[in-house]
Amino acid sequence: MNRPELAAILAAAMREAGATIRYGLTVDAVSGTAPGAVSDTAPGAVSDTAPGAVSDTAPGTVSDTAPGTVSDNAPGMVSDNGSGAMSDTVEVVFSDGTTGAYDLVVGADGIRSHVRALIGVEAAPEPVGMGIWRIHTRRPKDVERTDLIYGGPCFIAGYCPTGADTMYAYLVEKARPREDAGDKAAHMRALAAGYGGAWDEIRADITDPARINYTWFESLLVERPWNRGRVVLIGDAAHACPPTLAQGAAQCLEDAAVLAELLLAADRLDQGLFDAFMDRRHDRVKAVVEASVRLARWQLDGVRDADVPGLMGEIAAMVSERP
Repeated sequence: MNRPELAAILAAAMREAGATIRYGLTVDAVSGTAPGAVSDTAPGAVSDTAPGAVSDTAPGTVSDTAPGTVSDNAPGMVSDNGSGAMSDTVEVVFSDGTTGAYDLVVGADGIRSHVRALIGVEAAPEPVGMGIWRIHTRRPKDVERTDLIYGGPCFIAGYCPTGADTMYAYLVEKARPREDAGDKAAHMRALAAGYGGAWDEIRADITDPARINYTWFESLLVERPWNRGRVVLIGDAAHACPPTLAQGAAQCLEDAAVLAELLLAADRLDQGLFDAFMDRRHDRVKAVVEASVRLARWQLDGVRDADVPGLMGEIAAMVSERP
């Protein structure tokens, strides 16, 4: 299935479930109100405007004076007048000036999470040492599936169809300073010259530098807990890894599934629920992140006797079990 089709299916399912999807909004601030139990009638029971709509480049400031607002002096504590108790709702200020009150805010806004910064979590992504050249381009007629090649001029060369006549192609090499990327098209073509087959057609289409993206692989692991009051981080906002194990997106989806399962089974939304979430997610995610980084390190260092099959098998066995 192509990505636009999958995105349309997911959006339709969200709307069918009663969610409102709002594009182009970011969160500027979050604050709490009165402590207590979850209200079945609280407006906006679970916010769907925060996850998925939060930008990692959005402006946003956190007040350290307003009651219940996340404070620089007590990073990430969403509370009521400094009481330390978990608030009943989270008040959100959006970039268009509108506000909302929610039982829960989920920060699923990526590796440079703006929500993570707003709640005072100081963890930041770190470079792994690899850089990736990417282009969205014309799909050769013979390309019918995703393909990966390990070795050659690059650590990894791959592509995957994104539509009937479009595809995403990429080449992974040792990271270089971004300002030294130079002539992007020429450099990417030179790397692609080491591969045949569909790459011959792909290489011929690598001409417009505006369509080429170069970035570094990074890793991130937020130590437990991932919540501050009723604001919780999931996905790349809490953990991210190089794609050496192809587990990044899978772990993000597991976060969402486990959190949803716990929320549906809970009578109260308190710290006990978030602790249970951490018990099921943190160590599993940590193992994936650390193994992914180790594989990248082995490739970068050219370790020939590394037990790659053993490490991959260990992680495969772990993730085959229910999270």
